[in-house]
Amino acid sequence: MTDFATRVEQVSISGIREVFEAADEDAINLGLGQPDFPTPAHARRGAIEAIESGQSDAYTSNKGTPQLREAIAAKYDRDYGLEINPADVIATAGGSEALHLALEAHVDPGEEVLFPDPGFVSYDALTRIASGTPKPVGLRDDLTLDPAAVEDAITEETAAFIVNSPANPTGAVQSKADMQEFARIADEHDVLCLSDEVYEHIVFDADHHSPLEFAETDNVVVVSACSKTYSMTGWRLGWVVTTPARRDEASTPGSNPRIERMLRVHQYAQACASAPAQYAAEAALTGPQEPVQEMVDTFERRRDLVLDGLTDAGLEVPTPEGAFYAMPKVPEGWCDEVLDRGVVVVPGDAFGSNGEGYARLSYATGTEELKEALEIMADATTAVR
Repeated sequence: MTDFATRVEQVSISGIREVFEAADEDAINLGLGQPDFPTPAHARRGAIEAIESGQSDAYTSNKGTPQLREAIAAKYDRDYGLEINPADVIATAGGSEALHLALEAHVDPGEEVLFPDPGFVSYDALTRIASGTPKPVGLRDDLTLDPAAVEDAITEETAAFIVNSPANPTGAVQSKADMQEFARIADEHDVLCLSDEVYEHIVFDADHHSPLEFAETDNVVVVSACSKTYSMTGWRLGWVVTTPARRDEASTPGSNPRIERMLRVHQYAQACASAPAQYAAEAALTGPQEPVQEMVDTFERRRDLVLDGLTDAGLEVPTPEGAFYAMPKVPEGWCDEVLDRGVVVVPGDAFGSNGEGYARLSYATGTEELKEALEIMADATTAVR
């Protein structure tokens, strides 16, 4: 048999997937990382109209349609007061492809990529696929990433560090001061800060800030998507965005070296993001935003329900300020006991070695199911103590 590539042999099947496959079909699934809301009607109409008119029959520009890139640029002006040239945006097949092409374009074999531990499962795997060296960085007690810890971990071999806020799996939101520090670190050490902001609009007790707001160079690249904000996980539409090398310089097509290098990866791996999804995303970004706020309000109520239930069960859980996850500290054997009783949660060590002793649960499910699951988890807690 032909030998397989070492970088792929080092990548395991996701621990999240293993939990799903072990669960009964009728189990209450608190492991799923997607909103349980429909895609907004105006976004669906955008795709339908494009399909019916024939607009989506052909390839789009590698970077995406001009209208979508203009909508994404306008979003950054609206949300953060940033003047982004649409030429500095690439539409991708979801946030996952955006992460992949950013790492492929910036990491040489053996170079280090720093990322949160516990953190999103793709960071380690995509670093290895890019032939880089994963370098996990532990979190503070509140499950946020400490800029000082990141700076201490940087070596001459460091190509990039990843920031994720609001975070999967923790629900933690980095402060404005943290984001300012991450931008400074990227500038002063001349390393890439890759900011994963897929959950940027799902925040409760805090404001989301991006290191892109504070960077003085082009050393910050942001990855985001429609997946969580607009409940469009199946549409597979994300993007990468950055700024020109100098803030007082206008970017012109082809002038941004980071975008140009990422485009080289994207155009051969993907050609372009799905055309119907691009029209849906344009409609989502430019249309009414009330469905987003309604979803966030619901998630906040569920978050409070989950926090009360876990605390009443005697579990310690840092308060998540965003996304739709909670990550309580749990006794040994708790995850297996909960699964045996019919509730799917993900063991914390699926997200890194520092996740051991934690569990991730998603509250992107109905309130009645959550109440039932919390009762089961309370019984499971008593059983394993």
